[in-house]
Amino acid sequence: MSGTTNVLKLGLPKGSLQNATLDLMARAGFDVQVAERSYSPSIDDPEIEVVLFRAQEMSRYVEDGVLDAGLTGKDWIAENGSDVQVVADPVYAKTRLTRVRWVLAVPNESPVTKPEDLDGGLVATELVHVTERYFGERGIEAKVEFSWGATEAKARLVDAIVEVTETGASLRANGLRIVDTVMTSNTQLIANKAAWKNAPKRARVENLAMLLQGAIEAKEKVGLKMNVPKADLDAVLALLPAEKSPTVSPLAEPGWVAVEVILDSTQERQLVPELKRAGAGGIIVYPLNKIIH
Repeated sequence: MSGTTNVLKLGLPKGSLQNATLDLMARAGFDVQVAERSYSPSIDDPEIEVVLFRAQEMSRYVEDGVLDAGLTGKDWIAENGSDVQVVADPVYAKTRLTRVRWVLAVPNESPVTKPEDLDGGLVATELVHVTERYFGERGIEAKVEFSWGATEAKARLVDAIVEVTETGASLRANGLRIVDTVMTSNTQLIANKAAWKNAPKRARVENLAMLLQGAIEAKEKVGLKMNVPKADLDAVLALLPAEKSPTVSPLAEPGWVAVEVILDSTQERQLVPELKRAGAGGIIVYPLNKIIH
């Protein structure tokens, strides 16, 4: 299907990553609208067609050419053993710009303290093949069975579970402790290998990768503008983070300059009062959509 048209057929993940992905696409400049119960959202780009698929299935559809490209997890590419072109690693998860971990976990009261303690045991997970390889590489003969979701609830019915986590908070809340990390994963932009050889489609995928990465770079940063008397410029610049290089421009009013800088959003709340006290005025803080290096 990918070779029949130069319109890029793009898969976006349905489920836990859906809202984070739609927000990221919006920041990248694409308006994707999802109708209730629809798997074919609209997008304000005539050269892209969007389809929603579960992240667990995405890499298979990309490999088979049902999709030209898609966003899915590195974990599911490994689980499916999919032969696809990895284009970019736009690192984001359900709630944060972070990688996630698939961890081996047991109830707090379990005697298991290391993976080897599960030799001959039963482990439940959605990530069956990756987990089987994990135990196989360590010479541990554990039986791994597929879990249809709610894996944490089954932890006391089996010897251990392998579950995905961003912070570990849900595991702790369910009385579970982590024994080991099975794999670390992040979202990846992947392409069908035939589509990757199609110049127009490749250009669209590469453009998308650039814009998504720029949106991620900008998500936790803000722009800061201010007017500063030249007499106070050194004091104001001394307050700005040393690794930043602000833009300093003369203003029409003699003796004044405009200073502009990009900062981590967590720095702004401390800096603004200090900058005001150092002589800066007309301070404007604004969000960023994209930063392209």
